[in-house]
Amino acid sequence: MKHFITLTEWTSKELWYLIDLAKHLKFEWVSGGNKPVLAGKILAMVFQKPSLRTRMSFEIAMKQLGGDAIYTSPEEVGLGKRESVADVARVLSSYAQGIMARVFDHNHVIELAEWASVPVINGLSDDEHPCQAMGDMLTIYEHFGHLERLKLAYIGDGNNVAASLWQACAHVGMDFRIASPEGYGLTEEVISQMDEVAERNGGTFKAFVDPVEAVAGADIIYTDTWVSMGQESDTAARIEAMQPYQVNQALLSKAGKYPIVMHCLPAHRGQEITDDVADGPHSVIFPQAENRLHMQKAILVKLMG
Repeated sequence: MKHFITLTEWTSKELWYLIDLAKHLKFEWVSGGNKPVLAGKILAMVFQKPSLRTRMSFEIAMKQLGGDAIYTSPEEVGLGKRESVADVARVLSSYAQGIMARVFDHNHVIELAEWASVPVINGLSDDEHPCQAMGDMLTIYEHFGHLERLKLAYIGDGNNVAASLWQACAHVGMDFRIASPEGYGLTEEVISQMDEVAERNGGTFKAFVDPVEAVAGADIIYTDTWVSMGQESDTAARIEAMQPYQVNQALLSKAGKYPIVMHCLPAHRGQEITDDVADGPHSVIFPQAENRLHMQKAILVKLMG
C-alpha cells in the first residue's frame, strides 16, 4: 500500500506518471466527464487548518470520479489531543478507503500513515505540501510543453511549499532557485535530501539573498504568503524582513523574456505580490488553482483506484 506523504518517497518515474495521468483525467473531464473509477469509495478528510482549494479540489475530485468525500473539522476530531492519531487512523480506515489530512505537525500525517490500513494523503503539513507542488508541475507543463531545464525562481519564505517545489523540480530536472532573507531560507537538511535526485535528472539548486539575482533568466517566478498559518505571532518581523521580496513589475522585468508568475493562494495582495502582477498577462495563478483538482484526481486514482 502506498501513501502520498512526501515527494521524497516517490520515484521520478512515478511522479511523471502522475503528471501524465492528471493530463489524461483533465482531458477526459472537459471532453464529457470522468469515468466513475472510484464509485462506492469514500475519502475521509481530516482538517486542522482551513482551506479553500484543498477541501474543494479533493471533495469535487472524488465526486467527479464517482466516489464521495466527508469533511471533518478540527473541533470534531481534535487530532492528537481529543483522540490519539493512531486511534483516528484505525477508526477512519474501517469507514473509508482513503484518508486525506491537512495538519500543522508533519509527524501527525506520518503517524496516520503508520497506523492506517488505507492510503493516506498529505493535504499539507508545516513541512511539506506535495499535492500543491505536483499540481504546479502540471500547470508548468501545460504552459511550456516540457519541464526539463526550465528555471523556477521561488521568492520569499522557505516554507512547506518551497520545500515540496524543490523536491518536484529535482524529480523532473528543473533548475530551482530560491531567494529569501537571511534566516528564512530552506534548511540544509531539506536541500541536501534531493541532491542525488536532482543530479540524476539534470536539475540544480541555487540559493540567493538578492531576489533580482534569483529571477535572472527565470521561466517561472513563484511566491507565497510571508506569514503561514501558525506563524501569526511573528507577523511584524516577517513582513519587515520580506519587504524587498515582493513580486512586482520591477522584479518581473528582471526575469526571462516570457516568464509566468505563480502563487499557491491565498494571496496577501500588496505584500508578497502586487495586483498588477497577480492579475497581469504573466500570471497563471487561476489555471494553477484549477489544476489542483486534476492532480488530486490523479493522486486519488493512483492510490484508491
